[in-house]
Amino acid sequence: MHVLKGIDLDIQEGELVSIMGASGSGKSTLLNILGILDDYDEGEYTLDGTLIKNLSETRAAEYRNRMIGFIFQSFNLIGFKTAVENVELPLFYQGVSRRKRHQMAMDELEKMGLKDWATHYPNEMSGGQRQRVAIARALVTRPQIILADEPTGALDSKTGIEVMDLLKRLNHDEHITMIIVTHDPGVAAQTNRVIHIKDGVIEE
Repeated sequence: MHVLKGIDLDIQEGELVSIMGASGSGKSTLLNILGILDDYDEGEYTLDGTLIKNLSETRAAEYRNRMIGFIFQSFNLIGFKTAVENVELPLFYQGVSRRKRHQMAMDELEKMGLKDWATHYPNEMSGGQRQRVAIARALVTRPQIILADEPTGALDSKTGIEVMDLLKRLNHDEHITMIIVTHDPGVAAQTNRVIHIKDGVIEE
């Protein structure tokens, strides 16, 4: 089954881009390929000048860990770990020492206004707080790219606006490339460019 059909797409460093499309249009598959979570059968995907194709899982994980941060609709926090432990996790996989990763995680939580919630568990937090923990986790490795899959999808409208304001600020202040998959026209309208996908094809 062909999910994506002849996608031709350039995203420049520092862009804030949204990808829109109905369920089943191929936008999550595209995001998974960009995030080196899925491989592709034909064509070429070049990331920062490097062709990404048939990488070993170890090599793919290196790229993901070094260059890409992920934000998900369902937060994907680990329930039995505190906020700070969740944020520390990517640094653990990078081999960062315990003391250093704890300090880096605390710094990110402080930026998110969550310093006082560092020792709380996800089920003790609101949706907006959990999404900010997830954003802190995505940022703690200093990625060049953030891939966000429906980052406001599980939030009420007021909290969704706050999360989008945060993502826009990160894009502007830290020049992080942001690619946001969304169903919400209000979210897409806040990005610099909207890419519409229908049945695996980019619509003009």
